[in-house]
Amino acid sequence: MELKARFDEESNINWARKLESAGVHVIYGLLGLKTHSKIALVVRREGEGIRRYIHLSTGNYNAVTAQIYEDLGMFTCDEEIGADATDLFNYLTGYSNKRDYRKLLVAPINLRERLEELIQREIDHQKQGEAGHLIFKINALVDKPIIQALYRASQAGVKVDILARGICCLRPGIKGVSDNIQVTSIVGRFLEHSRIFYFRNAGQEEVYLGSADLMPRNINRRVEVTFPCASAP
Repeated sequence: MELKARFDEESNINWARKLESAGVHVIYGLLGLKTHSKIALVVRREGEGIRRYIHLSTGNYNAVTAQIYEDLGMFTCDEEIGADATDLFNYLTGYSNKRDYRKLLVAPINLRERLEELIQREIDHQKQGEAGHLIFKINALVDKPIIQALYRASQAGVKVDILARGICCLRPGIKGVSDNIQVTSIVGRFLEHSRIFYFRNAGQEEVYLGSADLMPRNINRRVEVTFPCASAP
């Protein structure tokens, strides 16, 4: 239960008290880190074993904002994602410090490293004659190392499309630096809240959804989850 949620502190405190009074074990997160991920895990005994059901989302489980925010979610029984979700909850409860997640990108553990690796992979494909392409849909792009990685991708010839609802510190269209980057601001009926990361990957396309914007606070000082939702067979 995140007690530092902007505008929702009082509501979350009340919910935490109600849950605890009902016998629920409520966890208040890790010292020094704000919990911003949106993930639910149900473990069921089925037959001779157990099965994990996982829901991951780009948005809060909030009945009010669900009516006015554009968000995406995924419901899955994928065994590796289920194992990652279990490890994540063990991390949040202080029972694990696991760092080698199978499919999930988790801040502040491996999100930055994996995003930079995926951008570099697109650069490598471009240099090998493939048409590199990155599409990032986010609220904000502020993080300097990520911006520098995107500049390197542009300089290598990778096409980069940034769809940013809010602040974007990357400057597109600079000759020799960001010629291949286009930035588009999104304003529509609903508040665009989902974070989507697309990697062409030489035709074996991969798409990730998540809760994290590309800002130092999200990548370094929050517990965030980005998850794969589509990939070519």
